[in-house]
Amino acid sequence: MAVHQVLIGGEWRESKSTGTFRAENPRTKEPSADEFPISSWSECDEVLKQAAAAAVELRRLPAEVLARFLERYAERIEGCKQELVEIAHTETALPKAPRLADVELPRTTGQLRQAAAAARSASWSLPTIDTAAGIRSMLGPLGPICVFGPNNFPFAFGSISGGDFAAAIAAGNPVIAKANSSHPGTTRRFAQEANQAAGECELPSGTVQLIYRTSHEDGERLVGDPRVGGTGYTGSRHAGLRLKEAADRAGKPIYLELSSVNPVVILPGALSERGEELAQQFSSSCLMGTGQFCTNPGLVLLLAGTETTTFVERISAQFESAPVGTLLSKSVEQNLTRGVRGLIDAGAEVLVGNSAGGGQGYSFANTLLSASARQFLRHNVELQAEAFGNAALIVIAENVDELTAVIDHLEGNLTGCVYSATQGTDDAIYEKVAFHLRPKVGRLLNDKMPTGVAVSAAMNHGGPFPATGHPGFTAVGIPASLRRFAMLQCYDGVRSHRLPPVLRDKNPNGTIWRFIDGAWSKADVG
Repeated sequence: MAVHQVLIGGEWRESKSTGTFRAENPRTKEPSADEFPISSWSECDEVLKQAAAAAVELRRLPAEVLARFLERYAERIEGCKQELVEIAHTETALPKAPRLADVELPRTTGQLRQAAAAARSASWSLPTIDTAAGIRSMLGPLGPICVFGPNNFPFAFGSISGGDFAAAIAAGNPVIAKANSSHPGTTRRFAQEANQAAGECELPSGTVQLIYRTSHEDGERLVGDPRVGGTGYTGSRHAGLRLKEAADRAGKPIYLELSSVNPVVILPGALSERGEELAQQFSSSCLMGTGQFCTNPGLVLLLAGTETTTFVERISAQFESAPVGTLLSKSVEQNLTRGVRGLIDAGAEVLVGNSAGGGQGYSFANTLLSASARQFLRHNVELQAEAFGNAALIVIAENVDELTAVIDHLEGNLTGCVYSATQGTDDAIYEKVAFHLRPKVGRLLNDKMPTGVAVSAAMNHGGPFPATGHPGFTAVGIPASLRRFAMLQCYDGVRSHRLPPVLRDKNPNGTIWRFIDGAWSKADVG
């Protein structure tokens, strides 16, 4: 089979590649028949040239055009649902149903439609008007956005279909999508539909472009190029930090989602009330999708006691009896093996698992480890390293002070959960624990596991480093996610007819929320 083409300037072209690669079927370990190009710098340069030209044209287009594109794209995705599910299943081994067909694909189209609604309303841009000073401001597009998608969500976080893509487009920016090497065929199929929708809506030809892979050096050069407005990246910490260094040198914003162990604290009263139920909840959450969620609960914090001993025994039995799932790729299996070995070398004791294999294709035994709080405090860097996959570490503290000391030594995480008694017997401990945990996590949960991430305006899918590169932004939750890909634009003394419509005295459609002289309002000025 010929090498697949790249999408540049609205056209599918033969690649000016430096080599090729193939994805693998994780369940069979067989390479795909499809071959994909590794783009050269000259090809990246052409993509940037097209995106820069599109960015200029997009600034002149009404938001309604972007909204129509996002909605039309969602419709086209739904029209080829079965084909997308089949390709993604082959490339990732993720279940066709319910995971891909019934969960991730509807989430993807839902995000696109929410982004369309945000673009149309314009309230996301936070129009601010100070009539006394004659100053007005709003958020406007940054310019071309590079999107690097992860391996674990080929639809909802995909580089040309997911939340970063939707947010960047809705904010008025063209997107340069870099496919994840684990599912290039899936990304290509999305790109075909995105390109068709862009043509139907008469968007500039460089609005949506796709390349599959670059060298590390060219990837770093790409995110730091003067023509780039910013970057959205979800993936490994090592690769993400290299991109961040390159973007930082050039003064370019880059929004990273890197690693997170998502601590779950279960207090004594909760264990006494419903220990068996909580063991089942945790095991299900941790092993769901073979543990390959960015919000997977990989660290459990407990206070020593007989209920804790029973709880750990229950989890161990459930991990041992649960089927072993397929990992996304050979590299995920290798990294999980290394991650578990690192925890053991730092003093963690294996309760269950710790062996490659056990499932179909690339796999690793469901693995549960334990350590005392004292061990954790002595080796806190090593014992909170992410082991991405179906593995978790239990840390047992002797008292509340030791428990909060462990929390104080945690890096930043996407989520943190606290389970407490329903009758209030844990309230005093909860207050201490939550106070210490709150600054360590982007989303604090009570009495629920963290693996579900609702696409809600109030959602924060972010957190302190290394969960993300900046604690003030979210990758999920519209309209807030749009603001990552925007710049603050101020107009000082600019005549009314020269202002963007959203900043003029008359509210353009009567529905936009604007911050006028210190108060939010939908009214006209004056």
